Amino acid sequence: MTTAGDIMHRGAQWIPAHETLDRAAQLMRELGVGALPISDENERLCGILTDRDIVIGCVAVGHDPARVTAGEMAQGTPRWIDASADVDAVLHEMREHRIRRLPVIEDKRLVGMISEADLARHLTDEQIADWAGSVYAPSSTTH
Repeated sequence: MTTAGDIMHRGAQWIPAHETLDRAAQLMRELGVGALPISDENERLCGILTDRDIVIGCVAVGHDPARVTAGEMAQGTPRWIDASADVDAVLHEMREHRIRRLPVIEDKRLVGMISEADLARHLTDEQIADWAGSVYAPSSTTH
């Protein structure tokens, strides 16, 4: 059985909720990633911040990324998957919540992240097509 731990990329790093978006953008650049899990003061997942969130939710509305924190951008219930979960559970979680990145947790600690690129490297063409069809399908709430 292939697990989330098998397909994730290791080295995912938290951005603390109190850090500003300009620091988050710098960390994304340093790590070569487009998303960071946001942690609360107990190193528990409280959201995910994407480069798009910074642009659309902060810069494009005239806010200063040096004054807005990652925690202020955290919205909704953060989704994650246990490292021992099988790939079907990973795909279900991502499809069900229409997400493209999924933090992987083991023993209550962040151990990695699953992204579209990870799926492309480890899944069959049929699995990828099914996942993409559901995640990228137009939603009735999308404008």
